Amino acid sequence: MKKAKRIIVWFRKDLRLHDNEALTKAIENGEEVIPVYVFNEEELMGQTPYQFQKTGPFRAQFLLESVAHLRSALRQKGIDLIIRKGKPEEEVYKLVKEIDASYVYANMERTHDEVLVQNALEKNLWSLGLEILFFRGKMLYYTQDLPFPIAHSPDAFSSFRKEVERFIPIRKPLAEPISFSSWSIDIEVGALPSLKELGHDAINRDKRADLWFKGGEENALLRLHTYFGPKRHLDSFAETRYDLKGLNAASRLSPWLALGCLSPKYVYAELKKYENKYKNNKSTQTFLSELLWRDHYRLMGKKYKDKIFEKGGIRGQETKKLEEDQAAFKDWINGKTESDLINACMLQLKHTGFLSHKGRQLVSSYLVNDLKISWRMGAIYFQHILIDYDICSNWVNWNVVGGVGPDTKEDRYLNMENQVKRFDNKGEYRALWLGSVCS
Repeated sequence: MKKAKRIIVWFRKDLRLHDNEALTKAIENGEEVIPVYVFNEEELMGQTPYQFQKTGPFRAQFLLESVAHLRSALRQKGIDLIIRKGKPEEEVYKLVKEIDASYVYANMERTHDEVLVQNALEKNLWSLGLEILFFRGKMLYYTQDLPFPIAHSPDAFSSFRKEVERFIPIRKPLAEPISFSSWSIDIEVGALPSLKELGHDAINRDKRADLWFKGGEENALLRLHTYFGPKRHLDSFAETRYDLKGLNAASRLSPWLALGCLSPKYVYAELKKYENKYKNNKSTQTFLSELLWRDHYRLMGKKYKDKIFEKGGIRGQETKKLEEDQAAFKDWINGKTESDLINACMLQLKHTGFLSHKGRQLVSSYLVNDLKISWRMGAIYFQHILIDYDICSNWVNWNVVGGVGPDTKEDRYLNMENQVKRFDNKGEYRALWLGSVCS
């Protein structure tokens, strides 16, 4: 088969060299590989209905660091990363014409805004007689390997896990490319924008944070190998994963997984190595369960599509009487509710862009079940503030809290008095975040 002259690899939420199917296939099928990243102005700087940007400062900074690292890694392999800012469907299209590319390769996204961009770019390329080829890399499992079509994916996690875990093998991660063929084109590669250009002031690190996340594949692998390393932090995962604080209470890999700096298949392969070295235990099984939850949420997003964003959610019908109380919502965001535990959690989130799994359960339950505020307002705020915002995980989780999720058994109310006794009985977490607040 004759190789294509030039293939553009459009990086999206797959900012890594390891286990990157689009990149690997481009190297196999093209004479020259042209990596491109477009800072999507609508995704980054578009406004929500509640007076804040879709992408807040913490994730914007993490993204900048991740793209900078990707460019550095590619340069070490002999090529560069072309950077543009604007609408991806226009910027990639212009590059295709400018360099006379044969194809565009990209890893596929499945949710509303991302699909609109994909479709618009595809339409633009058709006008040139060209096409975009999509690949996969977000999940542990390839959808073609699953024992059911997406439309029949089980709504209950327990059923999903039972159907896939025993019978469907997880593919091995693809190797990182060794080097690339040099380009024969002369093109402006473009500069990395500043945080200010993305609409945010510089971030001051809050010293109360257990871990200050820094973007990029190298930092992702460092964190993974530290957590899975000889100190065996993973061994305590089952007991500590619901702790409100603690550097190694959980893996803290979610920001890198969300942005694709880290492949879930690679994490799984390292988990298997860990089990072979130190033995399979309750914590390794619990950790695997969390990886499977990510796949389950993504399948729910694929199956129910735009319904996950609507008031009636996946069930198509509201089950709780919720309001859009702007004043109470603002107090929740700023940690000014009647619950000290909720206030501590919300201040951590506001000043770091991160909150533990248990903290997220607490604040979401409080917003919906105590304040009676629309779950969609909480989901949109999380979209803005979270450094590890993942579309499907975020919105399906909030569907569950709002009583409109896929599994009726998941509905639950968290009593704050009981939660304080269980998770902050000595008040250490509240004391940490309700003391002097960094400006």
